[in-house]
Order: sequence, then structure tokens, then C-alpha cells
Amino acid sequence: MFRKLALGLVACAMVVGCKGKQTQSDESIQTMPTGAGIDSSPLSYDPMGSDSGKIDGLVTVHFGYDKANLDAKSKKDVATNVAWMKANPKAKVQIEGHCDSRGTIEYNVALGERRANAVKAYMVSSGISADRLSVISYGKEKPLETGDSESAWAKNRRANFVPAQ
Repeated sequence: MFRKLALGLVACAMVVGCKGKQTQSDESIQTMPTGAGIDSSPLSYDPMGSDSGKIDGLVTVHFGYDKANLDAKSKKDVATNVAWMKANPKAKVQIEGHCDSRGTIEYNVALGERRANAVKAYMVSSGISADRLSVISYGKEKPLETGDSESAWAKNRRANFVPAQ
């Protein structure tokens, strides 16, 4: 009997404690001034993912399954982009890292970032200033092709180049 009463009191205390915390967060959100550093402009989102190819001369770099290292073909593609950057010395680009649909969201965001950073590092080692390059990872969130086939997965394992603002 005493055990049940003690357990009931502990459960009530937890509910009351959680309810108080929820009320505090709700109040702090409501009293936050409007427009306090929040950018409400719409995002430029291309649901098909790739923006490479919209800039003549920049090509998409592809990766093997679960890989972030550059193979010989990838290095050749990056070299094409390095040549374009050298011919356009005022241009700044963002390198987007992408993955296929396999794996968790967290894992793929990290893998996409490693891919984008590998491309950036190779470009910097080839003479492009790091301040002209930024990276972002979309993981598996912006596929070029949907489907569960090796063909679709291979197209989605990539690094794209988009104009930096």
C-alpha cells in the first residue's frame, strides 16, 4: 500500500514538473519580439536537387557507395571545375554534398559533408582560394532520381556546385 502511494506521488510530481517546464517555454516563445534576427524570406529550393549544369563549365562530381574520397574520375571532374574557377576569378560557389537514400538521415548528412569537404580540399590544393568555396550537406534530402536501384543511387551520390551569394 505504502509503495503504491509513494509511486503515485512520484508520478504526480513528475507530471507537475514537466507541465511547469512546458508552460515556461510556451511563455518565452510568446514574449519573443517579432523579427528578432529571423529571416522570413523564402528559401530557393530546387526539389530535383542538382544545380550543377546551370552554370556552364561546372560539372557534378560523383562518389562510390559509402565513399567520400575522390577517385581518378572524380579528380578529373574537380579539375574541370578548378579550371572554370580560375577562368572566373570573382565567382564564388557553394559545394553541396548529397547521398543516396540508404542509411539514416544523420549518417547521410555527415557523409554528404565529408564529400563536399573532400571536393573543397582538392580545389584548394589546386589553387582555388578557400574563401571562394563554401560547403553544405543535404544528405539524402534532395535526390536527383527517386527509386531503389543502383542507377538511381549512383546519380544521387554527388557533389553539386551552385552560385554562392
